[in-house]
Order: sequence, then structure tokens, then C-alpha cells
Amino acid sequence: MSDKECDIFISGGGIAGMTAAAAFGSAGFSVVCVDPAPPVTERDAEGSDMRTTAVLQPARTVLEDAGLWQKLDDHASPLHVMRIVDAGGETPEPRLTRDFNASDVSDLPFGWNLPNWLLRREMVARLSELPGVEFRPGLGATRLFTREREARVTLSDGSRIRARLVIAADGRSSPMRQAAGIDVRTTRYGQKALAFAVTHPIPHENVSTEIHRTGGPFTLVPLPDQDGLPCSAVVWMDDGPLSQARYDMDVPAFEAEMSTRSCHLFGPLTLVSRRTIWLIISQQAARLSGERLALIAEAAHVVPPIGAQGLNMSLADIATLLSLAQARPEGLGDQAMLDAYHSARYGDITLRVQGIDMLNRASQVRTPALRDARANALNALYALGPVRKTLMQMGLGVRGAGVQST
Repeated sequence: MSDKECDIFISGGGIAGMTAAAAFGSAGFSVVCVDPAPPVTERDAEGSDMRTTAVLQPARTVLEDAGLWQKLDDHASPLHVMRIVDAGGETPEPRLTRDFNASDVSDLPFGWNLPNWLLRREMVARLSELPGVEFRPGLGATRLFTREREARVTLSDGSRIRARLVIAADGRSSPMRQAAGIDVRTTRYGQKALAFAVTHPIPHENVSTEIHRTGGPFTLVPLPDQDGLPCSAVVWMDDGPLSQARYDMDVPAFEAEMSTRSCHLFGPLTLVSRRTIWLIISQQAARLSGERLALIAEAAHVVPPIGAQGLNMSLADIATLLSLAQARPEGLGDQAMLDAYHSARYGDITLRVQGIDMLNRASQVRTPALRDARANALNALYALGPVRKTLMQMGLGVRGAGVQST
């Protein structure tokens, strides 16, 4: 069997991997993308991803250029306001509420919220339209061999791919990162997160609401109405054993507990999806590249689900790689390109990983004094207009915020 040749081989067919395949394929590069697990593209199917992703303003451009946003726009819920609620008093009720309004920094919403299973469905459809892209779900990369001019990847069916550039989008335990011998630093918080969807009688009015109490934030992000009722996606972070116990609760008990934790801001919450659960960590690779190899997404960085940074950092990785490839296509995958990629992204990733780590630790505090300090800090930051605007710009990744934007 002769080796298949392509410009770019992508290990990992999750949301980031498929976006990379669509982006490079739309730009005229030949791409092969594989993933051991075929994508689950129906909400109620076994194994579907019940999380949602808020696509922030700069990230939308990446999806537009990849031919994806045109498929997603009709399904996206705009996010006009990010509301932070501190409920860290003796009883679960709001004691401080601060709104960060997109109109303070932009004419557009902060972002647009989309269910992850739907993202996968539309991305699979887009890849099927691109003649230069081969998407091979059900296959994984088992071996990586690199030399100065090319990389060779062996797949789980024994076939081989020869590529000028390998992109590792294969998750926090990335086999390609391990094959390249790139170290990773991991921080564990003892937390797990639950993700699910709810309906509620009080409209969300396109406001994303993050409620801080103890153990981690409880975040409601707008979704389109369901069965005539306002609907939100929820991510609920807390200590691992408590999250697991809630995952195992019967539905009436779970609905009562989550309604209390939401401070009844939207009235009683009704569960309208299954629950999923996952472990919360922070992780950062020591380097973003190796010989003929670039790390993106969770192969490069993992953060807790705070501030909608995870996928948006990944899309910035993709945008940077694509820009470098288009600027100098003859150098695709060479050392100069990969060194430039590491230099362009590493500082911004470090800043965001550290910042989200601090926010998550603040959300975990239990003692009354530390909870009061968290509320006072939020109030002080909000009161300083220029600081508030800078924080909002940093969250969006827009220019003028003192951090790199792509």
C-alpha cells in the first residue's frame, strides 16, 4: 500500500480539529483529518456533547473564512450582556450583581452561543463539501515519525500518511504531543463540572449569567427557546464528590437543587436534557511545536470553563497557523514557521491560563472573609471604567487590550 500524501495531517476530529480542517481546506491546502471516535451529531444520541460554546467576536471571523459560520448563524444565540452575580453570603441569594455590556466596547454582541453537538453536525457537513479534505472518523494516529522535510504518520488501520505539517488536535492526553516528547504542566482542582440544558419561566434576554457562591461558578448561557419556553445551557462546577452526587440524583431532587443554586433568578429550572460530567483541570504544553508538528486546542492548553476562553483560544491557534502558512506556503511546516507559531501564541496562552486559574481559585473559596474579598474585588474592578473596559477587551481578545489578537 503506497503512502497517502497531503499538505496537512490533523490528528483529532473534535470541534477544533474539524475547524482546522475546514480552515486549511477552504484556503486550498490538501488535508487529511482522523479521529478514533466518529462525531456524535444528534443531541439525544448516546455520547453526545451536552456542553455549549460561546463563539466570541474574533473567533467568528475564523469560522466565516472556513465556510462554517454560514451554516451556524441561524442556530446561534447572541450574547449581549455578561452578568456576574456574587451569592457568597450565608444564604443562596444575590448580594452583588454587575453587568458587562457588549455595547461598551463594540457594536456587536460579545459572542454567540451554540451547542457542541450541533457544531459537530455542521462541521461534518462542511468538510464533505471540500474536495481537498479527507475526514476519516474511526481511525486514529498510532505513530509519528518526523524528519526535516516531512512527517510520516501511521494510522490504526496500518495505512500511512506523509505530510508537510502535522497538527495535533487530539486532546489533553494528545498521542502526537507524547510522541514528540513535549512536556505538559497540569493543575488539578478537585472539581468536576456538570453540563445540561434547562427551561425556565423568566426570559434570559440574551444575558449570560455567572453565579458565584462556593466550589465553582454556576453559569447559564442563552439558547433558543424550547417548546415555547426560554432555554439555557448550564455549566455547574463544584467539588468532585458533590458534582458526582448531583449527576446521580433523580430528576426532581436535581431540579430542586439546581433551582436553589441559581438563586431562582429565572424561576424554577426544568431539566430538558441528559447530564454530562467531566474533570476540571488546567494544562499547558511546555512548547507549542516540534519537528513538523504544531499543537493546538487541548493538546496545547486546557482551562476551566470560565469566560468562554477554551475554544476561542483554540480558534486563535488555528488563525495564527493559517496566517503563517498563507504568508509563506513554501515553508509550510518548516522550523521557521513553527518557531513563529510558538512565539506568536505562547505568551497569550500563558496569560489566559494563569488568569483563568486565578478566577477559578477565587470561585472555590469557602470562608466568609474570602467570599467577601471576592465580592469586594469584583465591585472595585467594575467601578473603574477603564479597567472594566480593558478586562472586557481581554476577554474578547480584541486589539488594544494589551494582549495579542489574531
